[in-house]
Amino acid sequence: MPQNQQLSAKGKNDATDKDLAFRQKMDEFKSSMKRAFHGDDLIDQFCSTRGLPPAVLKELMSGNPLALCIPEQYGGFGGTVKQNIAFVSAASYESLALALTLGINNGLFIQPAAKYGQEEAKSAVFNRFLNNSCMGGLMITEPDFGSDALNMQTSFTEKEGHFHLKGKKHWAGLTGMADFWLLTARKKIETGSLMRDIDMFICDVHAPNQQIVVEEYFENLGLYQIPYGRNHIDVQIPEAQKLIPHSTGVKMLLDLLHRSRFQFPGMGLGFIQRMMDEAVNHARTRLVGNKNLAEYDQVQHRLTKLQANFTIGSALCLNSGEVAGVENDLFTLGLEANITKSVTSDLMQESAQSLLQLVGAKGYKINHIAGRSTVDSRPFQIFEGSNDIMYNQIAESFLKLMRTAKENNLYQYLKGYATHAANHVKDLVNFELDKQLPQRKLVEFGQVVSRIVAMDHVIHLEHNGFRKDLINNTLAVLKQEISSLVNTFQFANSTMAVADYHEDSYWFDL
Repeated sequence: MPQNQQLSAKGKNDATDKDLAFRQKMDEFKSSMKRAFHGDDLIDQFCSTRGLPPAVLKELMSGNPLALCIPEQYGGFGGTVKQNIAFVSAASYESLALALTLGINNGLFIQPAAKYGQEEAKSAVFNRFLNNSCMGGLMITEPDFGSDALNMQTSFTEKEGHFHLKGKKHWAGLTGMADFWLLTARKKIETGSLMRDIDMFICDVHAPNQQIVVEEYFENLGLYQIPYGRNHIDVQIPEAQKLIPHSTGVKMLLDLLHRSRFQFPGMGLGFIQRMMDEAVNHARTRLVGNKNLAEYDQVQHRLTKLQANFTIGSALCLNSGEVAGVENDLFTLGLEANITKSVTSDLMQESAQSLLQLVGAKGYKINHIAGRSTVDSRPFQIFEGSNDIMYNQIAESFLKLMRTAKENNLYQYLKGYATHAANHVKDLVNFELDKQLPQRKLVEFGQVVSRIVAMDHVIHLEHNGFRKDLINNTLAVLKQEISSLVNTFQFANSTMAVADYHEDSYWFDL
């Protein structure tokens, strides 16, 4: 056999072996979740308490699942983003809080640390992840600077081989629980003002002068197993623990955030599949009027929508696995990342609401999966960018692309941007766009664009062999939704809130 053929055969064998090893690791992880959540320590028993019981957490971490995310040169499995997405998806089927915990560790700490961290720090940090079941998170948001993150006031100065960081951070998942944090800050110059760029640092809370003080734990509405709070930052970080951007710190931060948003479908898909399975099982077994729920047309409509959400989530997972590798710089892919995040989180909340509607009153109990899932999935539409802001940004980015192309007709531009989907929606989008839209119309237009791009990904999923009947149903569901969104977008509405509404507005006086 020629040498190039031998190398090719060896590469295929290595890939096959690694795929088998990954599937084995997945099976082990699923078994640990089954023991933790369906054994003696049923998760439903703890859904109204804060944090994970130590025995449950120990069981879940017994197979060191985060090793999948750590690069091979540091002793980990070196899993791809595609494998990471599948891994988190398996977790979200059992527990959205667990999936988010793993997502925080992987997307918001391990991946950026592996890509931008210095060798000395990476070796030490990943060794502790592998041998001491450590966890890591990210602190960006500040009490006065949420969505306006680039104006954060946490600052740092440099002296004697250390960076001194001071500030406040809140709503960081795993507050008080993580062993390592990526901290974002802006450099303070001699005048006392802060530089525009952002820097990031690895903070080891167990090291001298790196302790982070939790000033308050929040009583978060859902996701009880994940602690959130307000943190006081006054730490000294060694030079080796500073992340090194490839160009600017802002681009490094955008690369991190966009990759995290691309991995939302991992958390979304397993969760949506669980909602779908619970709904199908309930509809088949619940009798109403001498027939089961599944025989009612409106129930079939809801079940079809759930299956469509599952299919769209699968399509988004496939796309993310293809484009969001750590080796790729994603700071320019804000439009695609924002679409992925906003669509996924909308589908999650819609699926949970649908299950709750089908289950009825008993689903409103906090220890029932329908009620709990409705509350747990809601913040996904808020954190890492509120969906209202996401859709606004999607619209602005898309309109900028159209202006650059000197194209005013939406269908004509879509033929080159969402090639697969354009002809499916031609009758809905073949119109000229007003490029000067009010914000409310930008948000609506962002929703239209997002669903068309989702349809494009679904057709790509079909081309890769996904089952045809699910695809056909999903395309019909998406086309109906796009039609509704386009009608809303084209309806003129410039209403403004009445400033002082109290006068002549009490019905009892009429």
